[in-house]
Amino acid sequence: MSPTSPMQRRAVIASLASMGALFAVGGPGRAQSPGSPLTNLLGSASDHALDHLAVPGAFYNDQAIRIAIPGLGHIGGSVGGGVGGGGGLLGDVLGAVGKVGGLDRITRQLNDAAGMAAHAAKPVFRAAIARMRLTDIPDIATHRDGGTQYLRTSSGDVLHKQVRPLIDSAMRRIGAYSAFDRLSGHNPLVGSLGLTRDAIGNSVTDQALNGIYRYMADEEARLRADPLGTLRGVLGAIPL
Repeated sequence: MSPTSPMQRRAVIASLASMGALFAVGGPGRAQSPGSPLTNLLGSASDHALDHLAVPGAFYNDQAIRIAIPGLGHIGGSVGGGVGGGGGLLGDVLGAVGKVGGLDRITRQLNDAAGMAAHAAKPVFRAAIARMRLTDIPDIATHRDGGTQYLRTSSGDVLHKQVRPLIDSAMRRIGAYSAFDRLSGHNPLVGSLGLTRDAIGNSVTDQALNGIYRYMADEEARLRADPLGTLRGVLGAIPL
């Protein structure tokens, strides 16, 4: 049987049409298994979100998901906001460090590490989605980001444990952990904040996952809003 036989084309059309029907009308959720319309849609949403966030600068350039230095907040006018609003001796010290580029450079490294982890996380998210067993949960079918939110609540701990090593690897590769070590060694006040490698890694993982879920939810909503457009895009690549 050729790759583009009539039988295979009909199977693709039927599968995509069922996905369109499910998400266009917001019908009641049914038990879903790997290869079902919902898991296929979530897999596509996660792939697109991770592809976007893996582009260099994607995390840093989007203020809604920019990774902040744990305990210090974002750089630029609010240095030290997470520990006293930037006032007092601590704010002055951190502001001085920020002015010479130390904290901004580390912030960029954290965001670069998140992007590198996103690039490596596709199979992690795909595996988590494949493990989902969705019974009748109306919110999944009727909410624009219901699948993403269910993945977050049902598999969030597992995803954190699996993404954390990706973050650690990226942080080591770009020198972010070493930069924190130097900053803490040169500045006792920074060191007193308890910014250990473990605390930093956990915070960056949490923030990176929040950004991934945000983009994945937006992508899920986009696919739900235009299921026929998705159908046309796929069929356009299939010789008829």
